[in-house]
Amino acid sequence: MKTILNKDRFFRDPHDAKVCGVCSGLAKNLQMNPWMVRGAVAIAFLYFPMAIGLAYVLAILLLRYRY
Repeated sequence: MKTILNKDRFFRDPHDAKVCGVCSGLAKNLQMNPWMVRGAVAIAFLYFPMAIGLAYVLAILLLRYRY
């Protein structure tokens, strides 16, 4: 069985992680500064806490680490 790793796929990044690496992985995928993504997520969490919290927990559970 062949295993194919797509480099453009969204992963969690354990090397630059502050909590679980979700924002860092998203920042690498979007080619942005991780602190900008973390700030945007924090502001969005203030306005939509249930939706952002649920999305973050699902991302933690469903995304793989990129080693």
